[in-house]
Amino acid sequence: MTPPPYRITPAGHHAIRKIQHAQDMEPHRAKRSAPPGPTEQFDIGSAADSLQRMQQYFAQFGDVFRVYAPGRRRDTWVVSNPDAVKRVLVTNHRNYTKGVGMDRVKILLGNGIIVSEGEFWRRQRRMIQPAFHRRVIERFGALIAQCNQQRLELWERKAAQQQSINITAEMSELTLEIVLRSIFGRDLDLMTDAAGDNPFAVVTREPARNLPFAFRFRSLTKHVIEAIQRRRAVPDEHDFDFLGMLMSAVDDDGLPMSERELVDEIMTLIVAGHETTASVLNWAWYLLATHPQAEAALHAELAVAPSTDPSLKATESLAYTSQIVHEALRLYPPVWVVTRRTIEADHLAGYAVPAGTDVFLSPYLIHRHPAHWDDPESFRPERFTAEAEQARHRYAYFPFAAGPRHCVGETFAVFEMVMHLSMAARRFRLHLHPPEAAQQPIEFEALINLRTQRDLHMRLQRR
Repeated sequence: MTPPPYRITPAGHHAIRKIQHAQDMEPHRAKRSAPPGPTEQFDIGSAADSLQRMQQYFAQFGDVFRVYAPGRRRDTWVVSNPDAVKRVLVTNHRNYTKGVGMDRVKILLGNGIIVSEGEFWRRQRRMIQPAFHRRVIERFGALIAQCNQQRLELWERKAAQQQSINITAEMSELTLEIVLRSIFGRDLDLMTDAAGDNPFAVVTREPARNLPFAFRFRSLTKHVIEAIQRRRAVPDEHDFDFLGMLMSAVDDDGLPMSERELVDEIMTLIVAGHETTASVLNWAWYLLATHPQAEAALHAELAVAPSTDPSLKATESLAYTSQIVHEALRLYPPVWVVTRRTIEADHLAGYAVPAGTDVFLSPYLIHRHPAHWDDPESFRPERFTAEAEQARHRYAYFPFAAGPRHCVGETFAVFEMVMHLSMAARRFRLHLHPPEAAQQPIEFEALINLRTQRDLHMRLQRR
C-alpha cells in the first residue's frame, strides 16, 4: 500500500525547532555527537518499506535521525535539511563517496558515471559533458518531436476505436524510443533488423529490477560493441547522435574512451535516460487527470503557443508546462534517495558525523518538508514560478542531485518531458480508466526508482 502522507506530530515539530535552533548556533558551539533515532534496528534503504519507515521516523524525530542497520553493521543517518544537501553534494563533496546500493547498480550499469569515482569519474565526466551542452541538445528537438508524433498517431487510432491506453507502458515505450534513437541513430534499425525485434525492449517489458534482469540487460552490451565496431570500420557514415559524440571525445591527454568504457557509459545513458523520464511523465499524466484546474491552465497556455516549433527555446517558453514537470518531480522524484558515505568525520545540521557513516538525503522527504513548502502534499505547479524559486532555499529541490555529480542529462530530460506534454495535450485530454480510479489513493513502490505500483490506464478524449 502507499505510505500515508506524513503528518508532523507535535514531537516532530519540536524536534525541527530544536534542529533549526542548533543550526543557528553552529558557529558558536561544538557539534553534538549523535542525533535521535528509533531503538529498533532496520536496514533502511535495502527493504521495500524503507521510504515508509523514513516518513515515520521523520515525523517522529525531525530533520536528522539515525537507524542502526544490522546488515551493514553501522548507523545510517537520514538528513532532511537543505543546508546539509549543499554540504554533502556541493561544498564538501570530496569527503563523500557513493553509498548504499551502488554495488547493485554497478552490476546493471558497469562503471559508468553514475557509479564511478575519483579521477576516473572526473575524466569520464569531462569527456561526456560537451555532448549535453545546450547547443547540442537543441539538435535533438526534431528527433524528439518525430518520436512523439508517431506515438500520437497511434493514440489517434485508439481514440477513434474508443480504446483506453496503458499510459505507464506508453511512456516507457516512448522514452525508450527517444533515448535509443538519440544514442544509436540509424544503428538502432540495424540492431532491430538483425535481432528481429528491438533488443532493448526488455527494458519496457520486464518491470522487475532484480539480479536476473541485470544480467539479461548486461548481455545487450554485444549490440553496443557491434555498433562501435561498425562505426570504427566506416567512421564517416553515421548521423549525429550520442554514440558518435562519445566515440569522438578525448581526455586531457588526447586519448579516447576504450571500448569497455564506451559500453558502460552507453548502458548508463540508456537506463538513466529512460526509466526516470518515463516515471515522471507517468506521474504527470496522473496528476493532470486528477487536477482539472491545472489541466485547464495547461490547455490555456498551449492555445496561444506556437505548435510547430520543436526548438529548446520554444519549449522552455512554455512556462506552465515546465512548472507541471517540476511539480511532478517534486512530489514523485524518481531518485527518491541519494546515498553517500563519509570518508572523514564531518558535521551536518548541527551533528558531528563519524567517518564511514552512511548518509541518506531523500528528495522525497525534503520536497515535502513543511518548513520549506507550503501545503506540501498538494499539486501546485505555480510553486515553480521564477519568483517562488528565488524565495526558496536553493537545495530544498534537487531531483537531479546537485554539485559536481549533478545529472548531466537534466536539460535533455526536461526538454523531452515538456515537449511530450505540450504535443500530447494539444490533441488529447486523458482521463483515468475506469473513472473511479481517480477517487482511489495511488499506490507506489520505492525501490531503485519511485514509480506507480500498478500500471495506470487512461481514456483518450480528442480535443
